[in-house]
Amino acid sequence: MENLDGRVAVITGAASGIGLAMAHRFAAEGMKLVLSDVESDAMAAAVAGLPAGTEVVSMLCDVSKGEQVEALRDFALDSFGTVHLVCNNAGVGGGGAMTELNLTDWEWVIGVNLWGVINGVKVFLPLLTEQGEGHIVNTASVAGLFAAPFMGAYNVSKYGVVALSETLFNELAMAHPGVHVSVLCPSWVKTNIANSARNHPDGPPEDAGAIAEVIETFISKGIDPADVADQVAEAVKVNRFWIITHEDTPAAVTQRMRSILDDGAPPMLMH
Repeated sequence: MENLDGRVAVITGAASGIGLAMAHRFAAEGMKLVLSDVESDAMAAAVAGLPAGTEVVSMLCDVSKGEQVEALRDFALDSFGTVHLVCNNAGVGGGGAMTELNLTDWEWVIGVNLWGVINGVKVFLPLLTEQGEGHIVNTASVAGLFAAPFMGAYNVSKYGVVALSETLFNELAMAHPGVHVSVLCPSWVKTNIANSARNHPDGPPEDAGAIAEVIETFISKGIDPADVADQVAEAVKVNRFWIITHEDTPAAVTQRMRSILDDGAPPMLMH
């Protein structure tokens, strides 16, 4: 999709972080925007902060609930008549030892991070295949390429997003070559994901502050979300599948793959 001007982009998790950066990047390309998030005040502030003249609409949407994603699709069609780019970006962080995670923790993280992508693909893909063109960007993580300790639910959700995206890539290549998919696998980015527990269905866990503090030490050294958004825009334009944002990621992936080929133990990777 070389020319993005005048095309319609749907972005979930658009009120902050990578989602907000993508909104600004695609607005600069002249795209019409359909933005969604679960936080109304942050969503309103995000829309107000976009450049003057941006054609944008927004609505609240919990991507873990299929009916709300269907409503987002209908809202996009009512607003602009079509959709060309779908960024399944909404996500939450979820840390803690496997012995401490409860079912609510698992359901929350997988509900947003994996079912959110499943719902986005299921709901929007028929529109794109019917019109014969379009692009889907699924936000995964380097945690979908190798598994760090104390991030079990998050790792599982992101591995699922990568697997879904790889499967979709080959199915589209076989049956719908005009529709493309990319999977975004960033390492540390300066976002607010460390404080995701504010939206936990049971409220922040007792150790949420300690976990957030540890994650913040890594995030503080991360790259700017705008740099990620630039790479996403470029990938959409050239139909690139893998969006790997950090130079040290390939070496970590190689280290994990080498452990598989050599029948070794999983390496300790925290990139």
